[in-house]
Amino acid sequence: MEKFPQAHDLLVSEGAAIEITPVAPAPMRQLLRVHTSGYLRKLAHGTLTDNEVYKLGLPWQPRLLHRSSLETAATVAACRHALDHGMAANLAGGTHHAFPDRGLGYCVLNDVAVAVRGLQTKHPSLRVFIADTDAHQGNGNNAIFRGDRRVFTYSIHGERNYPSAKEAGNRDVGLPRQVSGDDYLTALSNTLPPSLDSFPADLVIWISGADVHERDRFGQMKLTTEHMTGRDRRVIDWCLDRRLPLVILYGGGYHREPGMTAHLHANTISTAAMAFRAIQSSNDRPARLPDLPEKDQPGVPSLRMTSGA
Repeated sequence: MEKFPQAHDLLVSEGAAIEITPVAPAPMRQLLRVHTSGYLRKLAHGTLTDNEVYKLGLPWQPRLLHRSSLETAATVAACRHALDHGMAANLAGGTHHAFPDRGLGYCVLNDVAVAVRGLQTKHPSLRVFIADTDAHQGNGNNAIFRGDRRVFTYSIHGERNYPSAKEAGNRDVGLPRQVSGDDYLTALSNTLPPSLDSFPADLVIWISGADVHERDRFGQMKLTTEHMTGRDRRVIDWCLDRRLPLVILYGGGYHREPGMTAHLHANTISTAAMAFRAIQSSNDRPARLPDLPEKDQPGVPSLRMTSGA
């Protein structure tokens, strides 16, 4: 999708305080921690059924698995960096509809689930909070982590929007169609902070989503650009105030105006970079896992971005 290179170029041209690091594709052994071997073979060899391709929403092509593996690897790397340094982002990611044995809604692999399962192999007691503010419920994440007490799934979304069949998570906040920006922010403020307080997380993974914008083709919400900036500042501040390491992922976005989805994603990253720079300058850094090594951080570091797009 064009939004990925466009957002990248916007961030570079605007001189955002970020450091962009490329990644190699996630190896098959990482993907197999979540996805079935049968599904991965279908992706590799182009043997998805017509119905599977229809539900995925993307035509199969030879680089589909490769590109999705890059996106997944970037989320894995961002999680590791956030645990070391307090905050990181993937300039893609948030493919929350993918299930172990199938892709749905433009989501081929579930990058969040692969990253969390990988972290859990090294840190079995690691507790992860998934905050999903995409316009659509994170049904794949809810299903994968159901029953795992180490993972809390929060999703605020359109109750009657895609997917039609919802998967219960730890906290689902279903909103009416065409919800106003003010009502959205009120619902977010009333539910996300107490959810964060109810779960002693070591890491927050935030699927931000640009599809809540009033001009998005599929979001069915009425947030202006200003509302979205307010949302971003709230989520980032709530995590920083609680000293929680934070990973930021794009999620969906399908704006009617060409280039606007990239602009909204870049705004989220720029907002995070400014907040990160401010808190690092004040020496009030988010907590780290006690068993991860401290690293020297001279000066005021830039926010680390991984790019698997």
